Amino acid sequence: MIGRLAASATVLALSAGLSACIIVSSESGSRNVISSGGSGTTTPSYVSLYSDAVADPKRPAEEVARDPLRHPAEILAFAQLAPGDKVADIRPGAGYFTRLFSDVVGPTGRVYAFVPELTMARENPAADLLVAAYPNVTRVNGLLDSMTYAEPLDMVFMSQEYHDFHIPGFDTDVARMNAAVFAALKPGGRYVVIDHQAAPGAGISVVQTLHRIEGDYLKREVEAAGFVYEGESAVVANPADDHSLNVFDDKIRGRTDQFVYRFRKPG
Repeated sequence: MIGRLAASATVLALSAGLSACIIVSSESGSRNVISSGGSGTTTPSYVSLYSDAVADPKRPAEEVARDPLRHPAEILAFAQLAPGDKVADIRPGAGYFTRLFSDVVGPTGRVYAFVPELTMARENPAADLLVAAYPNVTRVNGLLDSMTYAEPLDMVFMSQEYHDFHIPGFDTDVARMNAAVFAALKPGGRYVVIDHQAAPGAGISVVQTLHRIEGDYLKREVEAAGFVYEGESAVVANPADDHSLNVFDDKIRGRTDQFVYRFRKPG
């Protein structure tokens, strides 16, 4: 019941404030709140779908408890997820977003839970539980920098994972990975990335020590693959985070300053 009430409150907030999804655009280093229009507008029926997904009683209690920090309905709106979408969730872990995506895309959609070959021994079992619980979820294993799917995708999604792929142990060519994402998407498809913000100028220098990446550096890498940057959601930003702590430090864990970027494949 509490989850349903919270989700209803989210519907009101989304309907009032996110019917034209609020994003933040960076121009010449400034950050301005703007409103996306046209095809980016979230319809009231989709707002209801996002709310229903968040309120799904199949979601584990430990995941629901994280909702106030992760703002799932707002993330779904920013990602412009729609029924019938074909989506890849990269390294889904326990499936926090996979479950939400499954509910929204529905029986005509498909969610590919992509588990890299390097980590599949420990991560495949969790992905297989998602496959067993949600008929429209399929596990995919492969190399990050040559990922392929059975059909063209509407969205590729990474949450708090991109920085890891710069760590030498992942043995990933990130430029090739972004090119593979570009190739996997339909023309007009979306690439949505959430990650922990690093200090200005840090680039990828702290990906292993602090598990952070500078947002502007990531943006340049993705744009180099041919993507067009559309905007940023500030819903999981935290100006109080000075970017100096490891994201697993208890002083900041779960409350890091995070960026949410949406890129689009032209066409």
